[in-house]
Amino acid sequence: MAIKSFKIQQLLPAAVVILIAAAFAFAQQPVESKHNTRPEVMTSGTRASVEKKIAAQYSYEFTQPEFFVKHILIEHDADGRGRIIFEKKNEETPVTEPLEVSPAAMERIAALWETLRFLESNEDYQSEKQFPHLGTMRLKMVQGTRDRTAEFNWTNHKQASLLASEYRRVGDQAMLVFDISVARESQPLNAPKLMEQIESMLKRNGLSDPKQLAPLLREISTDEHLPLIARNHALRLIKKIEK
Repeated sequence: MAIKSFKIQQLLPAAVVILIAAAFAFAQQPVESKHNTRPEVMTSGTRASVEKKIAAQYSYEFTQPEFFVKHILIEHDADGRGRIIFEKKNEETPVTEPLEVSPAAMERIAALWETLRFLESNEDYQSEKQFPHLGTMRLKMVQGTRDRTAEFNWTNHKQASLLASEYRRVGDQAMLVFDISVARESQPLNAPKLMEQIESMLKRNGLSDPKQLAPLLREISTDEHLPLIARNHALRLIKKIEK
Protein backbone atom coordinates (compact mmCIF):
# COMPACT_ATOMS: atom_id res chain seq x y z
CA MET A 1 0.00 0.00 0.00
CA ALA A 2 2.78 2.45 0.83
CA ILE A 3 4.50 1.80 -2.51
CA LYS A 4 1.24 2.36 -4.44
CA SER A 5 0.58 5.62 -2.56
CA PHE A 6 4.08 6.79 -3.41
CA LYS A 7 3.54 6.18 -7.15
CA ILE A 8 0.28 8.12 -7.11
CA GLN A 9 1.99 11.08 -5.44
CA GLN A 10 4.64 11.03 -8.19
CA LEU A 11 2.03 11.09 -10.94
CA LEU A 12 -0.06 13.91 -9.48
CA PRO A 13 2.26 16.84 -10.37
CA ALA A 14 2.43 15.69 -14.01
CA ALA A 15 -1.36 15.46 -14.24
CA VAL A 16 -1.73 18.91 -12.73
CA VAL A 17 0.69 20.35 -15.28
CA ILE A 18 -1.26 18.77 -18.16
CA LEU A 19 -4.56 20.16 -16.85
CA ILE A 20 -3.12 23.66 -16.45
CA ALA A 21 -1.71 23.61 -19.99
CA ALA A 22 -5.04 22.50 -21.44
CA ALA A 23 -6.88 25.25 -19.57
CA PHE A 24 -4.43 27.86 -20.83
CA ALA A 25 -4.80 26.72 -24.45
CA PHE A 26 -8.59 26.83 -24.15
CA ALA A 27 -8.43 30.38 -22.78
CA GLN A 28 -6.41 31.52 -25.82
CA GLN A 29 -9.11 30.44 -28.27
CA PRO A 30 -11.27 33.35 -29.53
CA VAL A 31 -14.81 33.34 -28.32
CA GLU A 32 -17.24 33.51 -31.17
CA SER A 33 -19.94 36.03 -30.52
CA LYS A 34 -23.27 35.24 -31.95
CA HIS A 35 -24.97 38.14 -33.63
CA ASN A 36 -27.22 38.61 -36.61
CA THR A 37 -25.56 40.11 -39.72
CA ARG A 38 -27.53 41.43 -42.67
CA PRO A 39 -26.05 41.53 -46.17
CA GLU A 40 -24.98 45.02 -47.24
CA VAL A 41 -27.46 46.61 -49.59
CA MET A 42 -25.82 48.74 -52.32
CA THR A 43 -27.78 51.93 -52.84
CA SER A 44 -27.61 54.02 -55.98
CA GLY A 45 -25.29 56.44 -54.19
CA THR A 46 -22.98 53.63 -53.09
CA ARG A 47 -22.97 52.17 -56.60
CA ALA A 48 -22.02 55.52 -58.11
CA SER A 49 -19.22 55.88 -55.54
CA VAL A 50 -17.87 52.42 -56.39
CA GLU A 51 -18.03 53.07 -60.14
CA LYS A 52 -16.08 56.30 -59.75
CA LYS A 53 -13.13 54.10 -58.78
CA ILE A 54 -13.45 52.14 -62.03
CA ALA A 55 -11.24 53.43 -64.81
CA ALA A 56 -13.25 55.39 -67.38
CA GLN A 57 -13.04 55.06 -71.15
CA TYR A 58 -13.39 58.10 -73.39
CA SER A 59 -14.07 58.63 -77.07
CA TYR A 60 -14.50 61.41 -79.61
CA GLU A 61 -15.95 60.87 -83.05
CA PHE A 62 -16.25 63.18 -86.05
CA THR A 63 -18.16 62.48 -89.25
CA GLN A 64 -18.60 64.54 -92.42
CA PRO A 65 -18.75 62.44 -95.62
CA GLU A 66 -17.79 65.40 -97.83
CA PHE A 67 -14.57 66.28 -96.00
CA PHE A 68 -11.16 64.97 -97.11
CA VAL A 69 -10.91 63.16 -93.76
CA LYS A 70 -14.50 62.06 -93.52
CA HIS A 71 -14.41 60.06 -90.31
CA ILE A 72 -12.27 60.18 -87.16
CA LEU A 73 -12.65 58.07 -84.03
CA ILE A 74 -10.41 58.60 -81.00
CA GLU A 75 -10.63 56.15 -78.08
CA HIS A 76 -8.47 56.24 -74.96
CA ASP A 77 -8.30 55.44 -71.26
CA ALA A 78 -7.61 57.70 -68.29
CA ASP A 79 -3.86 57.57 -69.02
CA GLY A 80 -4.33 58.73 -72.61
CA ARG A 81 -3.53 55.36 -74.19
CA GLY A 82 -5.79 54.11 -76.93
CA ARG A 83 -6.17 54.28 -80.69
CA ILE A 84 -7.23 56.53 -83.53
CA ILE A 85 -9.20 55.37 -86.56
CA PHE A 86 -9.56 57.71 -89.52
CA GLU A 87 -10.91 57.37 -93.02
CA LYS A 88 -10.14 59.59 -95.97
CA LYS A 89 -12.51 60.35 -98.81
CA ASN A 90 -12.37 57.93 -101.75
CA GLU A 91 -10.43 55.41 -99.66
CA GLU A 92 -12.19 52.19 -98.77
CA THR A 93 -10.01 51.04 -95.88
CA PRO A 94 -9.80 53.13 -92.69
CA VAL A 95 -6.43 53.55 -90.96
CA THR A 96 -6.06 52.35 -87.38
CA GLU A 97 -3.07 53.54 -85.37
CA PRO A 98 -2.10 53.30 -81.68
CA LEU A 99 -2.48 56.57 -79.82
CA GLU A 100 -0.84 58.04 -76.76
CA VAL A 101 -2.12 61.45 -75.70
CA SER A 102 0.67 63.37 -74.00
CA PRO A 103 0.40 63.97 -70.21
CA ALA A 104 0.06 67.73 -70.79
CA ALA A 105 -2.81 67.31 -73.25
CA MET A 106 -4.42 64.60 -71.13
CA GLU A 107 -4.43 66.91 -68.12
CA ARG A 108 -6.41 69.51 -70.07
CA ILE A 109 -8.79 66.90 -71.49
CA ALA A 110 -9.45 65.25 -68.11
CA ALA A 111 -10.15 68.64 -66.52
CA LEU A 112 -12.76 69.43 -69.18
CA TRP A 113 -14.52 66.06 -68.75
CA GLU A 114 -14.58 66.69 -65.00
CA THR A 115 -15.94 70.21 -65.42
CA LEU A 116 -18.74 68.90 -67.64
CA ARG A 117 -19.62 66.23 -65.04
CA PHE A 118 -20.45 64.29 -68.15
CA LEU A 119 -21.98 61.13 -66.72
CA GLU A 120 -24.03 62.97 -64.12
CA SER A 121 -25.39 65.47 -66.65
CA ASN A 122 -28.02 65.15 -69.37
CA GLU A 123 -27.34 68.58 -70.86
CA ASP A 124 -27.81 68.98 -74.61
CA TYR A 125 -24.75 70.73 -76.04
CA GLN A 126 -26.30 71.33 -79.47
CA SER A 127 -26.90 75.02 -80.15
CA GLU A 128 -30.23 76.23 -81.53
CA LYS A 129 -28.60 76.90 -84.88
CA GLN A 130 -27.72 73.83 -86.91
CA PHE A 131 -24.56 73.60 -89.02
CA PRO A 132 -24.58 70.02 -90.35
CA HIS A 133 -22.21 70.93 -93.19
CA LEU A 134 -19.46 71.34 -90.55
CA GLY A 135 -19.77 67.71 -89.49
CA THR A 136 -21.20 65.83 -86.51
CA MET A 137 -19.23 65.40 -83.29
CA ARG A 138 -19.87 62.80 -80.60
CA LEU A 139 -18.45 62.73 -77.10
CA LYS A 140 -18.76 59.46 -75.21
CA MET A 141 -17.75 58.29 -71.74
CA VAL A 142 -18.11 54.81 -70.23
CA GLN A 143 -17.48 53.97 -66.59
CA GLY A 144 -18.68 50.72 -65.09
CA THR A 145 -22.35 50.29 -65.92
CA ARG A 146 -22.77 53.95 -66.80
CA ASP A 147 -22.30 55.44 -70.25
CA ARG A 148 -23.42 58.52 -72.10
CA THR A 149 -23.05 59.96 -75.60
CA ALA A 150 -23.58 63.60 -76.55
CA GLU A 151 -23.92 64.58 -80.20
CA PHE A 152 -23.78 68.03 -81.79
CA ASN A 153 -22.68 69.81 -84.96
CA TRP A 154 -22.26 73.18 -83.28
CA THR A 155 -22.28 74.19 -79.65
CA ASN A 156 -22.24 77.37 -77.62
CA HIS A 157 -21.29 75.45 -74.50
CA LYS A 158 -17.77 76.63 -73.65
CA GLN A 159 -16.40 73.45 -72.05
CA ALA A 160 -17.92 71.12 -74.65
CA SER A 161 -16.48 73.29 -77.42
CA LEU A 162 -13.03 73.33 -75.79
CA LEU A 163 -13.11 69.55 -75.36
CA ALA A 164 -13.98 69.02 -79.03
CA SER A 165 -11.14 71.38 -79.98
CA GLU A 166 -8.68 69.42 -77.83
CA TYR A 167 -9.66 66.21 -79.56
CA ARG A 168 -9.45 67.87 -82.96
CA ARG A 169 -5.82 68.81 -82.21
CA VAL A 170 -5.09 65.29 -80.93
CA GLY A 171 -6.47 63.85 -84.17
CA ASP A 172 -4.65 66.30 -86.44
CA GLN A 173 -1.33 65.63 -84.71
CA ALA A 174 -1.79 61.85 -84.83
CA MET A 175 -2.67 61.91 -88.56
CA LEU A 176 0.32 64.16 -89.24
CA VAL A 177 2.63 61.66 -87.51
CA PHE A 178 1.13 58.89 -89.65
CA ASP A 179 1.70 60.88 -92.87
CA ILE A 180 5.32 61.50 -91.83
CA SER A 181 5.88 57.78 -91.23
CA VAL A 182 4.52 57.03 -94.73
CA ALA A 183 6.81 59.69 -96.23
CA ARG A 184 9.86 58.24 -94.50
CA GLU A 185 9.04 54.74 -95.70
CA SER A 186 7.99 55.30 -99.29
CA GLN A 187 7.31 58.96 -100.18
CA PRO A 188 10.36 61.02 -99.12
CA LEU A 189 9.56 63.88 -101.50
CA ASN A 190 6.47 64.65 -99.40
CA ALA A 191 8.63 65.42 -96.35
CA PRO A 192 9.25 69.14 -97.11
CA LYS A 193 5.51 69.81 -97.40
CA LEU A 194 4.87 67.97 -94.14
CA MET A 195 7.48 70.12 -92.36
CA GLU A 196 5.68 73.19 -93.70
CA GLN A 197 2.43 71.75 -92.39
CA ILE A 198 3.91 71.34 -88.92
CA GLU A 199 5.10 74.95 -88.92
CA SER A 200 1.68 76.19 -90.04
CA MET A 201 -0.04 74.21 -87.29
CA LEU A 202 2.43 75.52 -84.73
CA LYS A 203 1.58 79.10 -85.65
CA ARG A 204 -2.18 78.57 -85.27
CA ASN A 205 -1.96 76.36 -82.17
CA GLY A 206 -3.24 73.40 -84.15
CA LEU A 207 -1.13 70.72 -82.44
CA SER A 208 -2.11 68.86 -79.30
CA ASP A 209 1.40 68.95 -77.81
CA PRO A 210 4.27 70.16 -80.05
CA LYS A 211 6.90 68.92 -77.56
CA GLN A 212 5.67 65.39 -78.18
CA LEU A 213 6.92 65.76 -81.79
CA ALA A 214 10.47 66.78 -80.81
CA PRO A 215 11.93 63.22 -80.78
CA LEU A 216 10.43 62.51 -84.21
CA LEU A 217 11.79 65.75 -85.63
CA ARG A 218 15.28 64.87 -84.34
CA GLU A 219 15.05 61.58 -86.21
CA ILE A 220 13.98 63.40 -89.37
CA SER A 221 16.89 65.86 -89.08
CA THR A 222 19.37 62.97 -89.45
CA ASP A 223 17.42 60.79 -91.89
CA GLU A 224 19.48 60.82 -95.08
CA HIS A 225 16.62 59.23 -97.03
CA LEU A 226 14.77 62.55 -96.80
CA PRO A 227 15.57 65.72 -98.78
CA LEU A 228 18.07 68.07 -97.13
CA ILE A 229 15.50 70.88 -97.12
CA ALA A 230 13.21 68.76 -94.94
CA ARG A 231 16.03 67.84 -92.55
CA ASN A 232 17.06 71.47 -92.11
CA HIS A 233 13.45 72.51 -91.61
CA ALA A 234 13.08 69.87 -88.90
CA LEU A 235 16.03 71.42 -87.02
CA ARG A 236 14.40 74.86 -87.17
CA LEU A 237 11.12 73.40 -85.88
CA ILE A 238 12.90 71.80 -82.93
CA LYS A 239 14.33 75.18 -81.94
CA LYS A 240 10.89 76.78 -82.13
CA ILE A 241 9.30 74.03 -80.06
CA GLU A 242 12.00 74.14 -77.38
CA LYS A 243 11.79 77.92 -76.90
